[in-house]
Amino acid sequence: MTEKVILPQNKQYEELRKFIKENQNIKGSLINILYKAQSIFGYLPKEVQYFVAKETNLPVANVHGVVTFYNFFRQKPVGKYIVNVCLGTACHVKGADIVLKALSDELKVNVGETTSDGLFLLTTARCFGACGLAPAMMINDNVYGRLTGEKVVEIVRKIREEDV
Repeated sequence: MTEKVILPQNKQYEELRKFIKENQNIKGSLINILYKAQSIFGYLPKEVQYFVAKETNLPVANVHGVVTFYNFFRQKPVGKYIVNVCLGTACHVKGADIVLKALSDELKVNVGETTSDGLFLLTTARCFGACGLAPAMMINDNVYGRLTGEKVVEIVRKIREEDV
């Protein structure tokens, strides 16, 4: 990419610049730098990727390649609550598809999308290791098990009410 990018200057970028300077000479530090960037900005938009590339003297394509390779990096804003539905074998057999459909309908988003109010991001995972609770989901760090479509709608509505 040859387009000229003007790098922003603000407190968040200064915090990231400091972290990069402290870590850029450590072999394999790009993932840690991107992880820090995501913790500062909440996600990794194109501008942040350009900034990391410039500050680390790496091609933007290399930075973007790492961002798109690892599923824990996000290029779009994420919700305050990450709703992660387990699709592992036990959860699948016990109705994870029903749970996922109920959540998608209630939140009015597809998997990988954030609600218009910025509150929820709907995602899936292969296994949480909570097979005895199947079907299961996580909302941020909280695990919910033995779910039904009705239960997940109730959980999401309660979170929405309490977040006001």
